Amino acid sequence: MFNPATIGVFIPIIAIVMGLSIPLVAMILTYRKRKEMFALYHQERMAAIEKGVELPPLPETFFAEDGRAFRPHSPHRHLLTGLILLLLGLALTLALYFEVQSECVWGLIPAAIGVAYLIYYFTVGKKEALAIEAAAKAKAAQSSPPTTS
Repeated sequence: MFNPATIGVFIPIIAIVMGLSIPLVAMILTYRKRKEMFALYHQERMAAIEKGVELPPLPETFFAEDGRAFRPHSPHRHLLTGLILLLLGLALTLALYFEVQSECVWGLIPAAIGVAYLIYYFTVGKKEALAIEAAAKAKAAQSSPPTTS
């Protein structure tokens, strides 16, 4: 009924069309959901203003893309990324050395990037991490009521 060559031509076409349309549909649905949520929240606030009810401030999670509060990236991520890339590069270098000795230098690229991340972490990132942790402790100490015993 169908020619195998014809089916073979349609497979990449269908893959490309679906690969492009699925993310597009996801973006459209996310946009619609957020638009409806903003409209409902606006109507609620307008009704509260008309009744003279005092309104609380908007929550931070309301403006986040995924509904979670904004949290800055941890400076420790540079340490993790550096260690992963360094060990990956060393493993790749060793694997290539035992298979094709002339190609083993390609494993040094991720290793060098990992070393760069580690250098950055130990020169700048560690100080950032300590400053962020100190600020979080100070904020927690301010927000918690003093205990009396």
